[in-house]
Amino acid sequence: MSDTKHTASSPRTAHTSRPSPDRRAELLAWGAAGVTVVLWASAFVAIRSAGAVYSPGALALGRLLAGALALGCVLLLRREGLPPRAAWPGIAVSGLLWFGVYMVVLNWGEQKVDAGTAALVVNIGPLVMALLAGWLLKEGLPPRLLAGMAVSFAGAAVVGLSMSGEGDASVVGVLLCLLAAVSYAGGVVAQKPALRHASPLQVTMFGCLIGAVACLPFAGVLVTEAASAPLSATLNMLYLGVFPTALAFTTWAYALARTTAGRMGATTYAVPALVVLMSWLALGEVPGWLTLGGGAICLAGVAVSRSRRRG
Repeated sequence: MSDTKHTASSPRTAHTSRPSPDRRAELLAWGAAGVTVVLWASAFVAIRSAGAVYSPGALALGRLLAGALALGCVLLLRREGLPPRAAWPGIAVSGLLWFGVYMVVLNWGEQKVDAGTAALVVNIGPLVMALLAGWLLKEGLPPRLLAGMAVSFAGAAVVGLSMSGEGDASVVGVLLCLLAAVSYAGGVVAQKPALRHASPLQVTMFGCLIGAVACLPFAGVLVTEAASAPLSATLNMLYLGVFPTALAFTTWAYALARTTAGRMGATTYAVPALVVLMSWLALGEVPGWLTLGGGAICLAGVAVSRSRRRG
């Protein structure tokens, strides 16, 4: 009898030792978000480096063409085809705002401020994203999320104030990064509904393609600048297309399809810390202490927005 009880209880014990399907999906989503955060952090450094040679529009177009080519090859191998009709409005808006406007404006802003400062200012994006998602996508606005966003917004304000003494160019750069943040937030909120109807690969691929089409007016400039650009700058542009765009935007879409836009936006607050470290190692750039202090306040908002009330 004792043997029978032991045998019957063993499968139950083995089953509870494994993560549940929901837990496993959550872990995969946050793993994908982690890949995105690291690659997006590296993008700020690569943009700063390539932007010394390529103009903002040309760099955005070259990046998007490389990304669309890489994604197109994967799409053909997986035979996913075109997205359903219901997904196209979200893909179109996301492609124009996030892949188009965001990349051009961010490239322009990083010509006027260092990579770390740009990353800190763009962090206002998740605040706008959470507010838009709560309003338009009916995701709600939990008090802790709002409190965390408010703290991070205060940090972004400190960053902006710290640049006021650096000259007009730096102030313009901060404003451009703020515009990039707003366009990025709008793109994410538009992308979320599209992921209900199409795969992350489809949404990323065709959003990237729409952004590339929107940047085609810069094609002549891209050809001219590529002819005289050093190999390192062109390799940085291709890197931006394949990794921070093709790979990172796909892992982002995968994670976004499995959680809320507000909570996904909060994960990007880890980007500035990585950017400051990477830009210091690769470019020898370090923001001022007041700027770093504002960034630390931004990151403190992450802890607040991700915290949960104890039972």
